[in-house]
Amino acid sequence: MAYVLAVTWTAKEDHEAEVHEILRMLGDASRQEPGVITYTTHVDPDNPREFFIYEKYHDVSGLEAHQETAHFKEFVLEKAIPLLEARVRRTLVDF
Repeated sequence: MAYVLAVTWTAKEDHEAEVHEILRMLGDASRQEPGVITYTTHVDPDNPREFFIYEKYHDVSGLEAHQETAHFKEFVLEKAIPLLEARVRRTLVDF
């Protein structure tokens, strides 16, 4: 059963370019992980501070492995979170 994580990030004002670059690097690294089916990043064309990340894994262990990678810890925990006004996560599964 595939496991999906849908995430919305809202960058703090004047930090959208930095968050955009972090997501570009995070996406490039994440797509190389064996447990990842797809990892796509989006930005709202009407609100450049709002980003949407769609992550699909073969199973929950793929997501757990992703969250233990060096690139997740660096790009999400260390670099992105301090630049965010909001971070909303939603988990779903295929049926």
